[in-house]
Amino acid sequence: MKLTFLGTGTSFGVPQVGCACAVCASTDPRDKRGRVGALVESKGLRILIDTPPELRLQLIEARVSSVDAVLYTHDHADHTHGIDDIRAFSVRRDGALPIYGPRETLDTLARRFPYIFDAELKPLPGTSKPEGFATALEPDVPVRVGHLDVTPVEVPHGGVRVFGYRIGKLAYVTDAKRLPDEVVARLAGVEVLVLNALFRTAHPTHLSIGEAVDAARRVGAARTYFTHLTHQTSHAELSASLPAGIEPAYDGLTVEIDD
Repeated sequence: MKLTFLGTGTSFGVPQVGCACAVCASTDPRDKRGRVGALVESKGLRILIDTPPELRLQLIEARVSSVDAVLYTHDHADHTHGIDDIRAFSVRRDGALPIYGPRETLDTLARRFPYIFDAELKPLPGTSKPEGFATALEPDVPVRVGHLDVTPVEVPHGGVRVFGYRIGKLAYVTDAKRLPDEVVARLAGVEVLVLNALFRTAHPTHLSIGEAVDAARRVGAARTYFTHLTHQTSHAELSASLPAGIEPAYDGLTVEIDD
């Protein structure tokens, strides 16, 4: 299995508009962070996690020509508003692209983008539109996506429910404020953990960097990668400060994981 980080930044992205700080002005390509999203590949199957606003550019950079399904974590704009770019995939398919996520996220997307989910809204002759078929998931109830079992786990994010996903020996969790004990138990035995890590100081809806280190130790994965990073920490600085086995991810990073 292969994981590709398409984007590793917060809702502002890095560089942040109007900011001239050292990280935003950095020439290190690892400090250029698009909004957060990822791609999981296994034996020809490709699963997209979230559709961030830069999705088209991220897919081109990663040379992704097809996607078989989309998993949504939650309905915040930095995770969803590139959804129109699934048209590049749905027009090549015999039917709509399967889309999974929390029920309230899928309901919100259907209201915001009815042309994608309403099969009765047909494109005019000679035109096309993105097409998605939504399936609501429940926490801890696995779903079969191609040949992979995908298990959603619920994590708190302020007043919003967020789904992380366990796919074999990979766990992908973003926008969590904490990892409840039952989630830590569900993730036991993963080889690779992806976890959000925002500021060095506490935040009301996200794990801080220190909290994320503590959460990673509780899970005990051999390799942990931090994502949803801000312009307050450069890649080099953050990497140097983290314990062994924990690294900051960066846009375009690929990680191989045993199936």
